[in-house]
Amino acid sequence: MCKERLRKQIDFIIEIDKLKHVFRRNVLISDRRNENDAEHSWHLAIMAVLLSEYAEEKLDILKVLKMVIVHDLVEIDANDTFAYDEKGNEDKEEREIKAAERIFNLLPKDQADEIWSLWREFEERKTPEARYAASLDRLQPLLLNYNTEGHTWKMPGVTSKKVYKRMEAIRESTPEIWEYVKELIEDSIKKGYLLP
Repeated sequence: MCKERLRKQIDFIIEIDKLKHVFRRNVLISDRRNENDAEHSWHLAIMAVLLSEYAEEKLDILKVLKMVIVHDLVEIDANDTFAYDEKGNEDKEEREIKAAERIFNLLPKDQADEIWSLWREFEERKTPEARYAASLDRLQPLLLNYNTEGHTWKMPGVTSKKVYKRMEAIRESTPEIWEYVKELIEDSIKKGYLLP
């Protein structure tokens, strides 16, 4: 075993512990505290396994799992950008690329290249795995919002039209889940969790 390789891997593992301190706007169902990025990624990994039967296309589930656990690592530097924050999303890509360069390159080159590739694939959403992973990344906050009476949906500027647009990834990747999502959105409007 190459000691330099192991040192780089351990340094990366220690660095990504910081993801536990990147907080999202969504709150947890159980105690209404803000969810952190590590919890979000864990939730997506469980969802990836449980809901894979609803994917329209054949999947490499291990690749999906890798994608969902690395997709938000860039937020250690770039921070979480609220999905409906138009101003914050203007420079999101630039901030995240800069973060990816620093964080992923802590690893040995072969592993850095793999993480870079997975992260880009997730962002581009051109493969079945990336489309499925992106649909889960949309579904999970929707489930939290529905079960916390629209917590983040009540922030300025969030409307059902914007939520429907954000959920498009689900319609494309998992049509059966899309039908469920529509029911949740419509019920949220009826209950006053989300503006029509």
